[in-house]
Amino acid sequence: MLSFIAPLSSRRGIRAGCLAAALTMAGIGPAVADFIGHGGMVRALAVSPDGSRVLTGSFDYTARLWDFVDQTEVGVLDAHDGPVNAVAFLPDGRRALTAGNDRTVILWDLETMKPVRRLTGHKGPIMALAVTADGAVAASGAWDRSVRLWDLASGAALRTIKQPADVNALAFLPDGKVLVTGGHDGVVRLWDVASGQPLGKLEGHTLAVTQLAVSADGRRLLSAGIDKTLRLWDVAERRQIRIMSGHENQIYDVAFSPDGKTALSGGREGYLIHWNLDTGKPIRSIPAHDEIVWSVAFTPDGRFALTASSDEVVRVWHLATGDRIGIPDEDTTEPKPWLTSSHAGAKMFRRCARCHSLSVEGRKRSGPSFAGLFGRRVGTLPGYNYSQTLRDADFEWNDKTLFTLFHKGPEVFLPGTKMPAQRVPDDEQLGYLIDYLREITAPAPTGDKPAQ
Repeated sequence: MLSFIAPLSSRRGIRAGCLAAALTMAGIGPAVADFIGHGGMVRALAVSPDGSRVLTGSFDYTARLWDFVDQTEVGVLDAHDGPVNAVAFLPDGRRALTAGNDRTVILWDLETMKPVRRLTGHKGPIMALAVTADGAVAASGAWDRSVRLWDLASGAALRTIKQPADVNALAFLPDGKVLVTGGHDGVVRLWDVASGQPLGKLEGHTLAVTQLAVSADGRRLLSAGIDKTLRLWDVAERRQIRIMSGHENQIYDVAFSPDGKTALSGGREGYLIHWNLDTGKPIRSIPAHDEIVWSVAFTPDGRFALTASSDEVVRVWHLATGDRIGIPDEDTTEPKPWLTSSHAGAKMFRRCARCHSLSVEGRKRSGPSFAGLFGRRVGTLPGYNYSQTLRDADFEWNDKTLFTLFHKGPEVFLPGTKMPAQRVPDDEQLGYLIDYLREITAPAPTGDKPAQ
């Protein structure tokens, strides 16, 4: 059976989260460090369909909306009376669902950050949510041995499907006609959405199933379990394809890559594992957190992974290299001239400064140093762990290549780069940024101060 930290400490966690936020605003401690703000362990996360935002749910009774590129908090969804165990974006990206120990599902308008409606009826903590591809129907699964189906347009309860065991995981097949459930008895079950009748079951796990994921084409299913295994299933044939073992302890989440070729998993020992589904072998194992990883997710382009943990933090990882994106800036000795500069491009440079030092001797960050940027051949700074894309590229950084990078977007100009998707669509503003980059990265004459 799954075990969770009792919610008694949640309110204390909220106060801790508020203190951390206050320290950050005061300039004490890291200003940018992963996704920080929750005051309790982060149990759930979801990435918006366009990859621009992240939604998290925590034992501090809140869900939070974040900007993915800036890794900054957009707003707090605070309407639950207990820990939030599950979150899900609707396909339009403008609405979302949250659910938790208060036995309530809440539909949110993410533009106003206000609840649209509450869906009630469960008799136990809700542990799982799923939404059909058209956004019309949602499913909630709870520790009351039931799944409830909801019409999201009206809020009406469509159907209750009784379960043989408490429910931990849900997933719709892409056509929305079949719902998959996983629970405490270790059995994966398929259900007809229209009738609520069983369609079959997949057996193999020896302990509780903790999470489910369906491939984009609906042909394969992944299940994670307390028995320390991941299992890959053929949905149509109702058969197990393979067992994947790599975690030393319980696995709490699993996710398919957008192309269906790889998967992510996270578990009790704090590791994120990236899997090759053709071989069933790990591509890379990343010690992501010192505490439990409760939730994992891919970005829509498949380049990055996100992990949510008991340490109250969500982190981002570049899968091609295993590097962490957005490492906290703890270096208080390196000059930060952009903070006081009147140059029109200085404000935009603040984003760059989160990942790039201006000195080769400066603190190592998730991006290469900008020292001597102009005229430097791409992918050649000694000691930096470049992606293969950058190592294979053959051009120099100059006004033209930097303009193209930010005009098209890093993921278009350099597929596979570690840089999150970000563009500067305004040509005039982009020109200011490039001009400031040239100014601030130019070698200073001996004895001179850094460019202001």
